[in-house]
Amino acid sequence: MNKLALYCRQGFEKECAAEITEKAAALEIYGFARVKENSAYVLFECYQPEDADRLARALPFRELIFARQILVVGELLKDLPPEDRVSPIVGMLMGVVENAGELRVEMPDTNEAKELTRFCRKLTVPLRSALRAQKLLMTKENPQRPVIHVFFIASGCCYVGYSYSNNNSPFYMGIPRLKFPSEAPSRSTLKLEEAFHVFIPADEWDERLASGMYAVDLGACPGGWTYQLVQRSMMVFAVDNGPMAPSLMDTGQVTHCREDGFRYEPTRSNIYWLVCDMVEKPAKVAHLMANWLVKGWCREAIFNLKLPMKKRYEEVTQNLQMIKQLLDEQGINSEIHAKQLYHDREEVTVHVRRIWSAVPGRRDER
Repeated sequence: MNKLALYCRQGFEKECAAEITEKAAALEIYGFARVKENSAYVLFECYQPEDADRLARALPFRELIFARQILVVGELLKDLPPEDRVSPIVGMLMGVVENAGELRVEMPDTNEAKELTRFCRKLTVPLRSALRAQKLLMTKENPQRPVIHVFFIASGCCYVGYSYSNNNSPFYMGIPRLKFPSEAPSRSTLKLEEAFHVFIPADEWDERLASGMYAVDLGACPGGWTYQLVQRSMMVFAVDNGPMAPSLMDTGQVTHCREDGFRYEPTRSNIYWLVCDMVEKPAKVAHLMANWLVKGWCREAIFNLKLPMKKRYEEVTQNLQMIKQLLDEQGINSEIHAKQLYHDREEVTVHVRRIWSAVPGRRDER
């Protein structure tokens, strides 16, 4: 198996291909990307037979911006017989994996492929039994073991492969399944909730998303992102000239600051979170976020960069490099990650965390 399959948002295949090609080359692994427009996935074929597995191990999944999932696959299985689709799939995995911890039968995230949902669910049960009979899959799910993926692009055609549980998305199809809370003032609330799931380890939520923290939401109206902070019992400064949802104001946890988010300066010195979903040029937002972090006005920030129509990958990487450079110049150690989330559209969500201050002897974190 000398290919990687990467799931992505429909319409962002070129960005996903450019990213995996650049990241692989940085690891001195070479190949070429196969891109089919609006297919919601990319294939990266390595020149050397073992390099796909090496790349799946060595390339940190969380550093990929446009990929929702990364897995090693072989050649496309075509024309699977309707009377027995299981046997060819099992045969493809013989000698490739053993005692995998989970099976995921998936499809691209497109309207056309959604017609395969019922088919994939129906196939999962007999396929799981057959894989267990051959000792390819453990009797009980084990999150420490590799994951077997069967990726159907049509009812009779699929890619078969695996991912490493310590370097993949833990979610089916790479998509967190979140339910829209009916009391939230806008669907944008799901962007921030997904960002918390993707960027903040679950075992650190009690510390980093703690009750009583102070937070600022720039461009808050009508309060979709503020809602997520309020639900975690934070005190929020909602900055926007527009109206906020009365239900949020009634909580007593929200202070509505009718100001321009680009001019607002915090009045407290203990702001932990800064969040921002303003519709503005990505470079302008990135500079604003960097300014807050450099001045120590917040410890962690989550914000969206709205993407242009062209050179979207280049735009994102340039802005991330700019933020890192500004923090590095001040001696501020940081973690910076970005991901095009499922609930994003023409945008990318960025998370930046200050690790410690430039001031000798003073630590912001840990």
